[in-house]
Amino acid sequence: MRLFGAFDANLVAIEQRCSVRCYVDGERLILAGAPQRTAHAEQAVQALLTAALRGEQMTPEDVALAVADAGVIDAPPTALPATLMRSKRGREIRARTAGQRSFVEAIERHALTIAIGPAGTGKTFLAIAMALRALRERNVSRIVLTRPAVEAGERLGFLPGDLKEKIDPYLRPLYDAIDELLDDSTAAKYLERGTIEVAPLAYMRGRTLADAFVIADEAQNASPEQMKMLLTRIGVGSTMVVVGDATQIDLPSGARSGLRDAARRLRGVEEVAVIDLDERDVIRRPLVARIVRAYDAQ
Repeated sequence: MRLFGAFDANLVAIEQRCSVRCYVDGERLILAGAPQRTAHAEQAVQALLTAALRGEQMTPEDVALAVADAGVIDAPPTALPATLMRSKRGREIRARTAGQRSFVEAIERHALTIAIGPAGTGKTFLAIAMALRALRERNVSRIVLTRPAVEAGERLGFLPGDLKEKIDPYLRPLYDAIDELLDDSTAAKYLERGTIEVAPLAYMRGRTLADAFVIADEAQNASPEQMKMLLTRIGVGSTMVVVGDATQIDLPSGARSGLRDAARRLRGVEEVAVIDLDERDVIRRPLVARIVRAYDAQ
């Protein structure tokens, strides 16, 4: 049932993506079609079956990933990436593209990972999933989420309310990711106790972030000085992930982006990984990838 999917949706996806026909005969799954296409489909099915036997729920998105990985005929089957965690609705969170897998592997192997890519590539969401997994496995004792309080068209002073009310709209995307991955009571408990801290980048000055998983979101809107300040906060036992979209910089005209500056300076430095994502890693929906390509073409 995990392999075939609800109402055989995965088998339908295999047929469509590999141009084969799938038949079930007792305990056998028969793939019919041209030899190269059936070999391609068989590799994909083997990868899906391996994941299903681990107890993971397969979806048509996983079929697409398995088919893409099975592009070389006669190559050994490639196992699908393991599930990082499950969302509060039971959805399995895993890296679904080659770029995303490079991103996740970099986080696992490096103290500092910088990821640059367009909207919809899952940078923030995967980083928070990795942070929650590290917290669950007790590799860190807390999570610190930060981002510059800079957006297009508005500044803090123009928003109503006290300081917290002014800041919260800028941090809302981080709260949204937490809400998607954790049930309400667990999220509230972590936030209340400070196990998960969400704060503007300016609040990081003067601190040493030890035994923590630190995520800096929308880092393209940090100045080089702010970026240096943040990167030098990393302490013993900590992991830091810096993510941003270099094509959506909201800094004043002429100001340099600290994200680009850091990527240039630190690429190749020991314990630092710089990952470049592109429209091939967009998973939000196909329309987003087409929008990204259209803007990149100008």
